[in-house]
Amino acid sequence: MSHFPLILAFIFTLLICTFSVIEGQQPYIGSGTTKCYRKGNPKSIRGYTCNGANKSCQAYLTFRSQPLYSSVSKISALLSSDPSQLAEINSVSLNHTFETNKLVIVPIKCSCASEYYQANTTYVVQNADTIFLIASNTFEGLSTCQALQNENHNPWNMFQGRELVVPLRCACPTKNQTEKGVKYLLSYLVKGGDSVSLISEKFGVKTETTLEANNLSMTNAMIYPFTTLLVPLHDKPSNFQTVSPAPPPSLPSSSTTDKRSKQIWVYAVSGAAAAATIVLVLIFCAVGFYTDHRKMKNKKDHVIVSESLEAIENSQGRKKEEESKKLSEITSAIAHSFKVYGFEELQHATDNFNTSHLIKGSVFRGVINGDFAAIKKVEGNVSKEIELLNKVNHANVIRLSGVSLNEGHWYLVYEYAANGALSEWIYFNNMHGKFLSWTKRIQIAFDVATGLDYLHSFTSPPHIHKDLKSSNILLDHDLRAKVANLRLARSMEVQEGEQLPLTRHIVGTRGYMAPEYLENGLVSTKLDVYAFGVLMLELLTGKEVSAILTEDNKNLSHVLYDMVGEKNDQERVKEFMDPSLKGNYPLELAMFIVGIIDNCIEKDPENRPHMYEIVLCLSRTLNSSLS
Repeated sequence: MSHFPLILAFIFTLLICTFSVIEGQQPYIGSGTTKCYRKGNPKSIRGYTCNGANKSCQAYLTFRSQPLYSSVSKISALLSSDPSQLAEINSVSLNHTFETNKLVIVPIKCSCASEYYQANTTYVVQNADTIFLIASNTFEGLSTCQALQNENHNPWNMFQGRELVVPLRCACPTKNQTEKGVKYLLSYLVKGGDSVSLISEKFGVKTETTLEANNLSMTNAMIYPFTTLLVPLHDKPSNFQTVSPAPPPSLPSSSTTDKRSKQIWVYAVSGAAAAATIVLVLIFCAVGFYTDHRKMKNKKDHVIVSESLEAIENSQGRKKEEESKKLSEITSAIAHSFKVYGFEELQHATDNFNTSHLIKGSVFRGVINGDFAAIKKVEGNVSKEIELLNKVNHANVIRLSGVSLNEGHWYLVYEYAANGALSEWIYFNNMHGKFLSWTKRIQIAFDVATGLDYLHSFTSPPHIHKDLKSSNILLDHDLRAKVANLRLARSMEVQEGEQLPLTRHIVGTRGYMAPEYLENGLVSTKLDVYAFGVLMLELLTGKEVSAILTEDNKNLSHVLYDMVGEKNDQERVKEFMDPSLKGNYPLELAMFIVGIIDNCIEKDPENRPHMYEIVLCLSRTLNSSLS
């Protein structure tokens, strides 16, 4: 019995030591950065806890050079680092300029600020900046929107010239780490294809040590692009550790589409290609899959048109002669932009609109001056679409090259999209022998986002598509996407301080329409953001939204939650993905895209990102997907 107090003391000491080891490490941030727009995020990702042996220390960041921040002076100014120290540790001169996407080591002074470690810098807001863009794009994930919100009063009041405090993610070694010889912690920016073991190997650290430093384990080692991972170092990092290893030989592709997906194209940010993580996917029952797609093939789009709009369209039909006169005037006004064809030319191009030239509906393939063209017969008033396409000049928006008017009917001549509608590729791929690789899907999503951003931000006034769906996305011979069918597009001329417009004429396709539009007729660019989220959901699952929404009154975000869980469970995400991909995609990027979809289909339009923010996220995702 005399030894009992000693045993208790030993157990008590052991427990204290055990808890101190656990408390001494920093929790990995995970995918919380994608929840910037969700109010009341329960997970704090403001910074690393101030639990080290010292309140301040020498620390290091990594930063990938980008066009605006590529020189020693620009990077050091952005991150408030000493330029001479930055040049020395990267073995370059003070006036050196790094190649794009070069991994740069940045020495900083890290200090406790209340309960979190951070290194503060400042940033002057530029035109069109948002909290999300500043954190995830300009600073590449070295800060988070939650941290920016905490450091700045009224952070959503963004105006050009405003100076923000930007807390950068850094940390000091704990007592346990210093006792093991750890002198520095490096905040490494994770990119697609990275793993804890690869990052550890790059810096000469044991994988177990890095896992422990981030409260991860061998069974829970998933890391996400655009987040930071702490790397414990015994010595200062060197520029030799930032050199990318030679890429492994690529696997032979199963189709010509896969070969095309390797091409680096002008919209992608140039840089090192990341090796895709290959995971196995659970395959759906072949018979059920075939049956579902057979049903989809024979199904028409579920278009909803309000009674008021039907009445308007009927009245328009009765005024055909008046419209023809009016649109003839429009034709003469736009003759300098579009070719005005004689009807005989179109008859000759399509062999008198022979059914062998029929593409779909009222669209025919024709040959004009030796080149293919898509010729569409249109009923009703097309003046708005013609006027809009007269303003549009963008590779990701379908180009109108000419018009013709015959007996009150309009014929619009478009550029020819050789690979047809996106819907034919993602719903019926098994039956038609069509397949889109992961990279092609991300490339198509990027193209569509870029086209929508052009309509939202670069047409004057801005325009909303209002009927974005997979059948209105056309693919050219290189499978590059073009936004088409702008008949429902609406201009947005809202002055500052004015309320967003309302409409009683609800028109669109079931499943793609945002709740605020269906319920209240509220019109804004966030309608297209919602529809784009649905489009990406279809791209990832290979299912039509009507097949995903099994109950008419079920919220799509609830369906997504049911599919992947609150924290995007890995196994559930694998089941969620299109089985035709057969696991050939980087799981961590797939989970990142699921997070973007979740933000796009938020019920509150204010919580959805802008299209230009999505463009930047997809650009970085695409760059990480290329191999």
